[in-house]
Amino acid sequence: MTEHELQPEYRLASYDYFLPEELIAQQPADRREAARLLVLDCVAGATAHRHVTEIGQLFRPGDLLVLNNTKVFPARLLGSKASGGRVELLLLHYPETRQAGEAAALALLRSSKRPKPGSLLHFADDLQARVEELLPDGKVRATLLYPPEAKLVLLLERHGQLPLPPYIRRPEGSTPADALRYQTEYAKHVGSVAAPTAGLHFSRSLLAELEAQGVRQAAVTLHVGYGTFAPVRCEDIRQHELHKEFVHVPPETAEAVNATRAAGGRIWAVGTTTARTLEFAAARTGRVEPLAGLCGLYIYPGWQFKAVDNLITNFHLPQSSLLFLVSALAGRGRLLAAYAEAVAQRYRFFSYGDAMAVIAKP
Repeated sequence: MTEHELQPEYRLASYDYFLPEELIAQQPADRREAARLLVLDCVAGATAHRHVTEIGQLFRPGDLLVLNNTKVFPARLLGSKASGGRVELLLLHYPETRQAGEAAALALLRSSKRPKPGSLLHFADDLQARVEELLPDGKVRATLLYPPEAKLVLLLERHGQLPLPPYIRRPEGSTPADALRYQTEYAKHVGSVAAPTAGLHFSRSLLAELEAQGVRQAAVTLHVGYGTFAPVRCEDIRQHELHKEFVHVPPETAEAVNATRAAGGRIWAVGTTTARTLEFAAARTGRVEPLAGLCGLYIYPGWQFKAVDNLITNFHLPQSSLLFLVSALAGRGRLLAAYAEAVAQRYRFFSYGDAMAVIAKP
């Protein structure tokens, strides 16, 4: 089948859109809930322009808001080779402790000349890495080395930087402000290399307001890996494969989702990561089941949602798997028309940008 014989929903080029570079947000809004909010009513085919401070108007008592409580760790390590040359190691997942003082990691390595296997990389007196294997696309397998009595999570916080997306320009690296704002206020379980950015808009005070008006809240965990943002290179998007990521749906969340649906309430997923987690947990029986494991669920148009009714999300990169997921809920044409309106209205895009509410069940 040629590119032009593919249905538009399955053609990669059908998910491109025009975005002026100046609309890519470089800083977050002054306050989390001060971001703008484009509301897309998929049933009425209408859009409205609000702010996240007004998001409570979209909910009804008895609705359930589900959040991803993963926590981003400082996965970017800057150091030097034995020769003195600079090196950068970007951890692609939280390192797996093998024994005291050693942890295995898959990482992207940036260096003027690739070090050989066995080479040591120096980041601090108490943190080094040994290159174990060179892989394609600049990746390496490495072993982090540190004092056996030390806690790796604390060492990474001390010596690492948050791995901001490349479109957020920080020539000198992430700042203390980024350490605060590129993290949800309810982050709990360490394991992500990127923030679940829809959640960045929810302050504790906003969540308290929603709870006071009868909107229940529940949490899942999906540790966002680098693979989520890997470019799609297949012209037929159905041929793309997502990297698997760890997910956890606790029993109380599964119970809350199923009870809410049974009572006629709506399930609101905060972010595509939450949506994928819930749909993965409901894929077997149609009811959300407790689980913990690896999720490689890939959602694109044609997917029948079993758990998620509505979605709070950010604006996503063109031709990305995240854009496919939102299109599966909203409809590709309707979503891209809303994106064009957002550009015309000068919304701010991507991780530090504005928000969107996709309402498939009014």
